[in-house]
Amino acid sequence: MELRDDAFFMRRALELAMLGAGRVSPNPVVGAVVVCDQQIIGEGYHQEFGGPHAEVRAIASVADESLLTHSTLYVTLEPCAHFGKTPPCSDLIVEKGIGCVVIGCRDPHVKVAGKGIAKLHAAGIVVREGVLEAECVRCNEAFIKSHTTGLPFVALKLAQTLDGKIATSLGASRWITGEESRSEVHRLRSIYDAVMVGEATARSDDAQLTVRHCSGRNPLRVVLDCRLSLPLESKIFDSEAPTLVAASSVYAGSPKAVQLRERGVELFFVDEHSGKLNLQQVLAELHKRRVLSVLVEGGSRLSASFIREKLVDKILIFLAPKLFGGDGLSAFAPLGVSIPGQAVNFRFGCPKFFGPDLLVEAYVEA
Repeated sequence: MELRDDAFFMRRALELAMLGAGRVSPNPVVGAVVVCDQQIIGEGYHQEFGGPHAEVRAIASVADESLLTHSTLYVTLEPCAHFGKTPPCSDLIVEKGIGCVVIGCRDPHVKVAGKGIAKLHAAGIVVREGVLEAECVRCNEAFIKSHTTGLPFVALKLAQTLDGKIATSLGASRWITGEESRSEVHRLRSIYDAVMVGEATARSDDAQLTVRHCSGRNPLRVVLDCRLSLPLESKIFDSEAPTLVAASSVYAGSPKAVQLRERGVELFFVDEHSGKLNLQQVLAELHKRRVLSVLVEGGSRLSASFIREKLVDKILIFLAPKLFGGDGLSAFAPLGVSIPGQAVNFRFGCPKFFGPDLLVEAYVEA
């Protein structure tokens, strides 16, 4: 029999966890496998918000329940210890007599945060923590940030040329990247809770911001429109997906606000300074609405604003093998960097190809 270590089984649990991406928020994605004598005898993942958790599904999938007392449960996130929409998973593990639980990372939710592990220890169950911890944290990066900072996880998405241009000198940007990249963008939209643009991008592209090139749910569409200047006929105000508009509090009682609400568009109002909305307040409002993750698809000014205010966690750059030259529109408006030491630093993730284009993923350095 092939000898397999903890990492082997945790990788399978991670694969399962990601099957729930875009379906379980505001819950975390979680995968679990039950192993007996080096063989997987049960698997499960959290499939939908309000549905059974990964541990419940994995245990229920075991054909011979008598094997559970000789088994190890691998789970990407600490089992819950509280009653929510479902009973505590830690209680079920104890009830079934599972002798060992291997956990990828701890759950930062205030109602869990070590309490699930404490229950397992109290029942005499062997617990091993931190297996593929970095990978397990990454698959729940939005959930973890939300519960540790009170703000959503923010990813900035850009499509640009090799020389860092997002449009030509005339402002044309369709299409910089190929169909494969555009399909991946739609997949990303389907797993983020919200997609955000500024008024200028919504106007110039007449962006719809829905999921059309793949299966999956539409995200909440968030538009930053300081003066409520977008035409009512804009595609982003259609009924294909929910839309939330952030505007200056000066316009809270305006006729345009009334018209938008009549079309089913939600609005909220925040502070502004020199025509720019307070992005921290915008993100705080989204957090209140249980939005864990935001994909920002803005232009150079909005992208630069998020960078300057240190509100970005990750950048996703779809890099096309093309050149627009120095008269093209740069991906970022001025950032105020005058010497190299002032640069915003990132660390690269694994690059991926989508057709001829290269997706570069980079996380902001703490």
